[in-house]
Amino acid sequence: MVKIVGAGLAGSEAAYFLGSRGIDVELCEMKPKKFTPAHRSENFAELVCSNSLKSDDVSGNACGLLKEEMRRLGSLTMRAAEFARVPAGGALAVDRERFSGYVTENIRACKHIRVTEEEICALPQAGIVATGPLTSEALAEDIRRKFPALHFYDASAPIVSAESVDKAFTFSADRYGNGTGDYLNCPLGKEEYERFVRELLGAERAELHSFEKKEIFEGCMPIEVMAARGKDTLRFGTFKPVGLLGRDGKRPYAVLQLRKENAEGTMYGLVGCQTNLKFGEQKRVFSLIPALHDAEFLRYGVMHRNFYLQSPDVLGADFSVKSERGLYFAGQITGVEGYVESAASGLLAAVHVWNSLCGRETYVPEDTCVCGALSRYVAAPNRDFAPMNANYGILRPLDVRDKKEKHRAMAVRALEEIEKFKAYSQI
Repeated sequence: MVKIVGAGLAGSEAAYFLGSRGIDVELCEMKPKKFTPAHRSENFAELVCSNSLKSDDVSGNACGLLKEEMRRLGSLTMRAAEFARVPAGGALAVDRERFSGYVTENIRACKHIRVTEEEICALPQAGIVATGPLTSEALAEDIRRKFPALHFYDASAPIVSAESVDKAFTFSADRYGNGTGDYLNCPLGKEEYERFVRELLGAERAELHSFEKKEIFEGCMPIEVMAARGKDTLRFGTFKPVGLLGRDGKRPYAVLQLRKENAEGTMYGLVGCQTNLKFGEQKRVFSLIPALHDAEFLRYGVMHRNFYLQSPDVLGADFSVKSERGLYFAGQITGVEGYVESAASGLLAAVHVWNSLCGRETYVPEDTCVCGALSRYVAAPNRDFAPMNANYGILRPLDVRDKKEKHRAMAVRALEEIEKFKAYSQI
């Protein structure tokens, strides 16, 4: 029996891959007996920060390519995402409850998976540890005693009631017209934008234990930290109006985008507005945006400390612990960053366990595919190791000058490598 600790994205993916192939699995999850500060649902694979799994463009975006690699390997996460998909232009966004519900239902229905609801406070001798960046303190302490570990901070964004958004101050459109008008755009004039930034910078933040700015993960940076870099920083990032035309046919000075949080469209998330402001301050400051002047906040943004391994000193490229035969780690605790990346590492760790149980030698995909590049990133010597998203920079270079053609060629090359990995692993 394979023991898997943690039923987040990585643990659920790993458990289902093995269980659906007839391997007996014990999936240990401390919910619902115990929750982390960021988790609320009793379901598995709960999405904490956002409902977006980022781009679904296979030939023009590295994360989109990673999704296709995972689909070809039989990913449960990708099936759940398709089942729970909500309109989001070129992105793959999901109804959180339907998504985690689908994963949970499939896990519990698998006769080879036994779910144990208990907190694991010490590392198992073998199996897959996928407890995520919010690993419980008892287990985190045991991991720290045995392996070097690091941490960073990230944040989530607020969610508002759709009916409380004043549609008179919005327009529906996807950036550059790519999509079917799935985003609700909230334009701001110059004075409105500058007032918002002033109040944002002056707002009171929630207290955290002492940390340095360098510990904040760039991919999930609080909007107030981003705004402090310069008054126009948001207009060139989160609030950029490029590719959007308002009702008057002109480009607004700045735009906040809202994205559906559920299939019914009753909730909207504030895109790119991760924040560590106090709850009352979030309501006050975001309500300065015309469309949100009377918004009802269903959930406020929060910031949390994320734990991860100094993986290059601990793990091989197959996610196994170098010094502990039979023990693997998976998910964001390994230093991959993002929902899709986390799930991918769980899937890959499970494939390596599967190959080992079948008597096959370890085969790590080449860095010509995103799965292989992420696997090799977490294991490569790196004195300044930090969390990494899927991106073209970690893939093996390809000597093609035209950017679009290069990305298309990289996608073809990546999927060829995944097919080799799939055939070797008899998936």
